Amino acid sequence: MADHDLTTRLLASDHHSQSSDEPHLIINVDGELGLENSNGNSHQNPSNHQSNHPSDYINSTQMEILENPYELLGAKGYALPESSTVDPFRNNTARIEGVYEWLKIMVCLPIALIRLVLFGLCLSVGYVGTKFALHGWKDKENPMPKWRCRLMWVTRICSRCILFSFGYHWIKRRGKPAPREIAPIVVSNHVSYIEPIFFFYELFPTIVASESHDSMPFVGTIIRAMQVIYVNRFSPSSRKNAVNEIKRKASGDRFPRLLLFPEGTTTNGRAIISFQLGAFIPGYPIQPVIVRYPHVHFDQSWGHITLGKLMFRMFTQFHNFMEVEYLPVVFPLENQKENAVHFAGRTRHAIATALNVVQTSHSYGDYMLVTKASESKQENPLLYIVEMAKIESSLHLNTFEALDFLDKFLSMIPDPCGHVEIHNFLRFFRLKACTLSEKIFGFVDVQKRGRITFKEVSLSLSFSPYVINTYISWNRLTTLNCGSNLRAGTLCK
Repeated sequence: MADHDLTTRLLASDHHSQSSDEPHLIINVDGELGLENSNGNSHQNPSNHQSNHPSDYINSTQMEILENPYELLGAKGYALPESSTVDPFRNNTARIEGVYEWLKIMVCLPIALIRLVLFGLCLSVGYVGTKFALHGWKDKENPMPKWRCRLMWVTRICSRCILFSFGYHWIKRRGKPAPREIAPIVVSNHVSYIEPIFFFYELFPTIVASESHDSMPFVGTIIRAMQVIYVNRFSPSSRKNAVNEIKRKASGDRFPRLLLFPEGTTTNGRAIISFQLGAFIPGYPIQPVIVRYPHVHFDQSWGHITLGKLMFRMFTQFHNFMEVEYLPVVFPLENQKENAVHFAGRTRHAIATALNVVQTSHSYGDYMLVTKASESKQENPLLYIVEMAKIESSLHLNTFEALDFLDKFLSMIPDPCGHVEIHNFLRFFRLKACTLSEKIFGFVDVQKRGRITFKEVSLSLSFSPYVINTYISWNRLTTLNCGSNLRAGTLCK
């Protein structure tokens, strides 16, 4: 391939529309990154040369923009938001550790087999009872007839036996459920798959669940008897329809009370993450319920642990503790029209205060990021939590965009600590090491440590994607040859 003259014009000029003496923009890619006119006179003294030509404006501001590209957005830059020190998805006993735990598992193995048989038997009987109660019922828009609801007591008793098989021999309760006409909606923190089973037995409510639950064996049939409201959390139309259904079923006393887990996913119970607003938009009184799982050796939360492993650990415990507390009803403000965000905030504060835990800006999007990092065989997937609720509200970065950023970040081959060095960053963007490349990396490396994290990448690309992409394009236009001049085109009059 013949060598290219870097001082020649990339695009041929139109001689019919442009004169030969028209000034051109030249980018000098070195430490100074100055501008030159096509006649060779560069950096003229502005006191001796007054002109309103666009090149004069670019010449006077280029260095400032290159040093701080965020001025294009009217900002001096951005600081990396402080991260929460609480990890709401970590199960603290995911690994079996200690002599006591191993001995307990060995002793409880025969008991675990009996419990497994009891679990399978109760699930089968409950499934058959539910199929019988649902047989011939096609009117899904109206409440289930009372005689069918009475048949569902068979399944409800089976659900209590399932809790017994998991080691919840007794469950401590505080407070009482408010009458349905006072609080038609119940919300609870979500720690494990145990809470839906408990509330199915205790309240037999109408629940709001993901569409994916309908296809689950046994479970999908049973929750249909609860006249479940399905929702696709990533579909605006589905969420809107779910809110309308919540409003319709909560407005009268014909339907059972509604149960929602506004966190949208399970946590370890040591924090309350951001709330979805579906339960609060209708504006009906809400009764918060909190669930605790006191433990010493075995964390019962469904955090970063597989379902099979969690069930095995539950089967091999002598007893699992569970506490349920019904809190006072939270009413919407009467003297003013309260928005759903404020209503959700008051309810969230009540739950967090009763649990004595912190409130964080994590969301289901963070759980998806952790899951994707885990599927990519990252040593510590929890390093890729970014508190999506905070980022989505401030930078309007949705979960799908964050997942796309994570794909790109993982392609940069982060180290076990979740850091990407500059050489991997440049390799991903097909850039060669030079001053301009280092500047591009510096825009992302907010903490100036010489390495970047996924949070820095996601924030910088969402905060200023145009600026970053522009500088990468400039770098490529120079053919990655630092210190050379490139005539990038002509300035239009």
